[in-house]
Amino acid sequence: MIKNLDEFLYSNPYPGRGILIGRSEDGLRGIVLYFIMGRSANSRNRLFERTIDGIRTTACDASKVTNPELIIYNPVRMVDGQLIVTNGDQTDTIANHLKEGFSFHAALHTREFEPDAPNYTPRISGLVQPCGSYVLSILKTLSGNPNHCQRSFFEYSSAVPGLGHFISTYESDGNPLPSFAGEPIPVHIKDASGLEQFAQNIWNSLNDENKVSLYARETNYRTGDVNDLIMNKYA
Repeated sequence: MIKNLDEFLYSNPYPGRGILIGRSEDGLRGIVLYFIMGRSANSRNRLFERTIDGIRTTACDASKVTNPELIIYNPVRMVDGQLIVTNGDQTDTIANHLKEGFSFHAALHTREFEPDAPNYTPRISGLVQPCGSYVLSILKTLSGNPNHCQRSFFEYSSAVPGLGHFISTYESDGNPLPSFAGEPIPVHIKDASGLEQFAQNIWNSLNDENKVSLYARETNYRTGDVNDLIMNKYA
């Protein structure tokens, strides 16, 4: 069943980090969206800023950062026309592998979930090709057992107009946080009013106490033109 993403997120207090990849309603533009949320002061002490090939997270107040390896990273990077989006430093692992002629899959077979017991946050990743085809992945514990890593890949050979797929780190709030389960969720992409309104609707649907930052991007398949935006709660 195809869901409305804003309604789905509105009813979920804590999906954690989320990735959406798909195609605009008119079929002309590739859509990518990534957001982060946080329950702790450390997770909330962040914002997105642009880099030469994508975006990175940075601290609002560097003096308050703990465990920087888990919260400071490049969520989005471009490599030879391919767009990488992830929730951690596996972005750089994927980028380096692609530059060396290896695959997205090979890169993620060198990584596993985050070492943040007891949650063992999954690593979610996406790769979008210039033609619009894409793949999503999640690395998580096997039934909560940190001695085993389950790697799942979901490949979409073509992007359907008005359709996207969404994956997040968690099912919802909890202690420990329950990892995302099942396949990426098919969702409607209703962007007839433009990327800004589409992104604003998603931003507004996120739990106001827990949301931190959001990045949205559209790429015109015909011209290659890119339009993107950043929303930060703690700018």
